[in-house]
Amino acid sequence: MAKQKESLRRKLLSGQKIVARKMKKNLNVQSLVDGYFQAYNAARLNEACQLLTQKMLNSKNNVTMGLTIAGALTPAGISGMVVSMMEAGFIDFIISTGANLYHDLHFALGLDPRKGALDIDDATLWNNGIVRIYDTYLGADTLIKTDKFVENILAFDEDRPRGAVSSSALHNYIGHKILKKTPHPENSILAQAARLNIPVYTSSPGDSTFGMNLASYIFDGRDLTVDPNLDVLETTAIVLAAKENGVIILGGGSPKNFYMQTQPMLWECLGIEKGGHDYFIQITMDSPQWGGLSGATPSEAVSWGKVNMEELKNTVVVYTDSTIASPILFSYALSKARPRKQKNLFLKREKIMGKLRKEQKGIYWWPDYEKSR
Repeated sequence: MAKQKESLRRKLLSGQKIVARKMKKNLNVQSLVDGYFQAYNAARLNEACQLLTQKMLNSKNNVTMGLTIAGALTPAGISGMVVSMMEAGFIDFIISTGANLYHDLHFALGLDPRKGALDIDDATLWNNGIVRIYDTYLGADTLIKTDKFVENILAFDEDRPRGAVSSSALHNYIGHKILKKTPHPENSILAQAARLNIPVYTSSPGDSTFGMNLASYIFDGRDLTVDPNLDVLETTAIVLAAKENGVIILGGGSPKNFYMQTQPMLWECLGIEKGGHDYFIQITMDSPQWGGLSGATPSEAVSWGKVNMEELKNTVVVYTDSTIASPILFSYALSKARPRKQKNLFLKREKIMGKLRKEQKGIYWWPDYEKSR
């Protein structure tokens, strides 16, 4: 018994030694993470960096990489970082709140947000035509100018989309217009996604100023709408067609669930066994004990068939602010991982939808499921 206890003790203390290193001058991000991120959530971010560069972005694994973006992160300047990841082939499709995509447009139009004070009476801002996102200010005229741009391309351009479309089709159209008609398309996620044939989805199309604008067009008799059913099917088809699936989740919320639900969509609704997602990195401030999806752990997701139970070792949750962690994670990836070939998933939507349509069993598969259990 004593020998077993000592053997267990040695095993428990066999982890990597934590070293109290002195700081070096002129550290780059890779050296900072590798040398100094040793414990607590710094260690989790280190683990996320290793998982991303060694496995998820390893071309041999051929992982289809999703990125989900919650909240309103683009006003904080995240668009340029995401574009860098896209250009390196590190992101194959995106699911975002509409707010991120709407505010992304400001940068392309040269209407960049400004840093502002926290300790101010918001009534003063309202009376002076300024809106606030925590410590970030936007002129109300920025919103109006952005809305006008959206209206011009969706209401008056002859090639505008009509009828019910997927959000990826709508965003691709808007992205191409940004490329042609704005002074700074290089700063826009939507523009560069269109250029690189990366599909961009929004999980709740009515919950943003894009959605508000589309709704307002009804009074003018315009027939453009976003069909969420098409988005559900397209994202599910992307996951089905992939050799392996991986995701970087910034925040949580609706975009996180929209990505994660692709697996239950396959096994629960369409009778296709994919086995769950293979790789999972989340940066969040939420905790699991509140019961919300944003804080739900990869382990909990196993019970839903969302994460492959054999791949829990390939999941990391970093409990910190996305505006702090994502620049470190992205910079680490760009400095260490080799660029990957673009998958051009937007151009392959019909093909992969055909595969989904062919393999789905619909509601008629349930008797077989009951027998298998």
